[in-house]
Amino acid sequence: MTRGPLEDENPDRLYTVTGGRSRAEEIDLDLVTLIVSETEPYPGMQSEHARILQLGRHPTSVVELASELGLPVSVVRILVADLLRAGRVSARHPTAVGPGTDLPELEFLKKVLVGLRNL
Repeated sequence: MTRGPLEDENPDRLYTVTGGRSRAEEIDLDLVTLIVSETEPYPGMQSEHARILQLGRHPTSVVELASELGLPVSVVRILVADLLRAGRVSARHPTAVGPGTDLPELEFLKKVLVGLRNL
C-alpha cells in the first residue's frame, strides 16, 4: 500500500496551522458548504487563510478548499471558521438557493466531484 500525501503530512505542521485546535467549535460546515470571500488577503496573514480568501473569490466548497490546500477537511473547517468569525468570508449551503435563482453550474459540480474523489 502506498502512502498518500496526507499520510506523509507532518502532524506538527497541522497542529501549528490550527493553533492546536482539533475542531471548529460552534460552526457547522459540511463538505459542500460554499465559501465566498468578503475581503482580500492582507500582508502578514496566515498563508492558509490567505489562500482560502483567494480561492473563495468564486463560491468554493469546503471539500474543494481542502483539495486545493492539500489539507484534511477537518483542518480546513477550523481555518474557515476563523475567517467566518472575523467576517472575512461568508458561507452558505447549496440547498439554500431560493426559487428563481440559478443553480450551480455543471463545471462547479464537476469540481466538487473531483474534490470528493481526491479525499
